[in-house]
Amino acid sequence: MQAERVQTVKTEFPRNADDPLRVAVVGAGSRAMNYSAFALREPSLMKVVAVAEPDEYRRVKAAQEHSIPETCCFASVQEMMARHPDFDAVINGTMDADHVPTSLPILQAGYNLLLEKPISLNKKDLFQLYDAARQYGNKVMICHVLRYAPFYVEIKKRILAGDIGEVISLQTEENVSYHHLAAAYIRGKWNNSDVCGSKILMAKCCHDLDILTWLKSGIAPRYISSFGGLKQFRAERAPAGSGQRCLADCQIESNCPYSARKHYLDSGLWPKYAWRSIEQLEDKDSEVVKTKSLCSDNPFGRCVWHCDNNVEDHQCVMIEFEDGTTAVHTLNGGTAKPCRVIHVIGTRGEIYGITEDQCLMVRHPDPRKGHEFSEEKVLIPEAAEEHGGGDCRLVADFVRTMKGQQPSVSCTELADSIYGHLIGFAAEEAMRDRKVVEISKI
Repeated sequence: MQAERVQTVKTEFPRNADDPLRVAVVGAGSRAMNYSAFALREPSLMKVVAVAEPDEYRRVKAAQEHSIPETCCFASVQEMMARHPDFDAVINGTMDADHVPTSLPILQAGYNLLLEKPISLNKKDLFQLYDAARQYGNKVMICHVLRYAPFYVEIKKRILAGDIGEVISLQTEENVSYHHLAAAYIRGKWNNSDVCGSKILMAKCCHDLDILTWLKSGIAPRYISSFGGLKQFRAERAPAGSGQRCLADCQIESNCPYSARKHYLDSGLWPKYAWRSIEQLEDKDSEVVKTKSLCSDNPFGRCVWHCDNNVEDHQCVMIEFEDGTTAVHTLNGGTAKPCRVIHVIGTRGEIYGITEDQCLMVRHPDPRKGHEFSEEKVLIPEAAEEHGGGDCRLVADFVRTMKGQQPSVSCTELADSIYGHLIGFAAEEAMRDRKVVEISKI
């Protein structure tokens, strides 16, 4: 039985066409704070006016950053909804398992929503959120930020313009660097699906699966198969001389590419992950404090072959769309160079590119003697922001959409974001049961 709509005193937006969108942040972690930083860059367009975060340190930090009064700071989304603060929309950046439980009260109270990916951990919760958004008439956008990166926008525009004809097949790769894999999926908070609820395919690659469905412009995926597993980072494959913790009992730490000292002290990689357990300390930036943390209970000090990780370090997903188009996505974990690769083949040409190269190659057959094919190099402007510039553009599009303006071609509206998730859920089932899974059309 669906819950009755909760009464709210929220003000309908826009109050005035020139007013900034007033947003509340739920879950003040790194992703939500990245999105909310748009308000600091563009205060005339968006203002963060409330925060709900159970961690007091992060709640206070968010309040200070955005000058949020104490009366608009809450320990939970339930408390926030009960108090009815005055805002127009919500940015939900909670952890994966919390997305649906925290979003339902927001939707029931009548607020529009920008929700971090993945939408949910399973198909049942996905459609529960989808049904709630339709019942209460909310606008929901998903944080599939890669759609907004100029690299992928250019590909989408080329396909829509018919530059390569009808799409026949697509191949994408996500090459996750050895240090990112170690930080997030071996030592970090997405390392064990029994704890976090997400397999690596949905936690890391739902961006890529979404890109595949987005480029197909609403044509539904039909059949899914998948293979993969955890091959490298297991205790029985630990090198001789390795210990339980890099800085405590490891004999090979100085020569190990996964050394916690090299990653988190010497190179300063992934600070938002590695120093989460000491971020509240005044002297958190002290090397002595950091070293002591890595030697004791900090999960980022663990040997990558002696963690409690259970998610795959490699996986391949194969897709057949209902129009016969095929697609393959490959997750490669532990690569030397991090990058995403895409190859789209159409009836009249093809597009190939590597995100970090900041260019695309558009090729067409050319049967003239000595030619074979023509090639156009399309330069993609470099973006300093995360996800190829997608983060900032996503929030800007969210603000436009909430104001009733025309959304961009990248718009991640909820109904248009479901198929990528269904591919991910089907791929996990297909890999586990060694079968082809059929997806029902929405």
